[in-house]
Amino acid sequence: MNKATLLILSAIAAVTASAQVYRSASPLVHTFSIVARDSTTGEMAAAVQSHWFSVGTSVIWGEAGVGVVATQSFIDKSYGPKGLALMKQGIDAKKALDSLLLLDGGREVRQVAFLDAKGAVSGFTGKNCIQYASDMQGANFSVQSNMMLTNEVCNAMAAAFRASYGKPLAERVLAALDGAQSVGGDIRGMQAAAMIVVPGSANNQPWNDKLIDVRVDDNPQPIEELRRLYNLYIAYQHMNNGDLATEKNDMVTAMNEYHAAMKMFPENVEMQYWTAITLANNNRLSEALPTLKKIFKADNNWKELTRRLPAAGLLTVSKEDLEKIMRL
Repeated sequence: MNKATLLILSAIAAVTASAQVYRSASPLVHTFSIVARDSTTGEMAAAVQSHWFSVGTSVIWGEAGVGVVATQSFIDKSYGPKGLALMKQGIDAKKALDSLLLLDGGREVRQVAFLDAKGAVSGFTGKNCIQYASDMQGANFSVQSNMMLTNEVCNAMAAAFRASYGKPLAERVLAALDGAQSVGGDIRGMQAAAMIVVPGSANNQPWNDKLIDVRVDDNPQPIEELRRLYNLYIAYQHMNNGDLATEKNDMVTAMNEYHAAMKMFPENVEMQYWTAITLANNNRLSEALPTLKKIFKADNNWKELTRRLPAAGLLTVSKEDLEKIMRL
């Protein structure tokens, strides 16, 4: 163990030496979650659902090229940043988790899972977690649950994750959440859900560390809403790809990407509008006008926005064409 690691452990020990079993101000996040890795891309993900407001801000943690963490039950949020700090030093998931549990006087009410960038996983369920409570590890994943309606949740999550092999990692962890709910899920019902995906390699850009970061803080169907947000994220990725293609004057690719986005969310006005603006900027005004007319009729603020675009260099049509647009 190197000097830097010893310093981290010493700091952690100092912080946790006075820890209680739990603090009344700490959230009691009884829930089900998954940490997982894509063996092909190296991407890592964590996802959670609970009958607890804004569960994603407490339970799931991740860092590119390092790992992901889920900390729940009588939650100690420090397992997130501390666990990532240890794994960043090259300590594997099991040793990192064991070292923190050793220092935690409240470990028997904790439920925690670590996964590192090499795919090593470790999970822990304290003996005093509320039943049904269990965890299960497999190749590149760990699932964990407590205060469940039935004792089948972890089995169902693991089965769903394995059955979705070959799909994007985000879709696989969403499938695992669906699997948990299909056998009863949280005994209290549903309220919030969240998912993060981080790259398998460090990018040295903490401000751009997460590939996906979506959450539902309060909703009667949080997993369904989380999936909608994920699909919306994919649609906007198509829009971004279209913008990049436009910058390269590759209009075939641009329009294919824009159409892919609108096919996913045909009623999304934002996508319709910028597609029309791109058409106008590429001498295809006749194709843009019907869409812009429909948008302006529904909300005149889009027309006012269009009036402001030329000054920002975002609408490059001739004066005559701009007049045609503003007459709509």
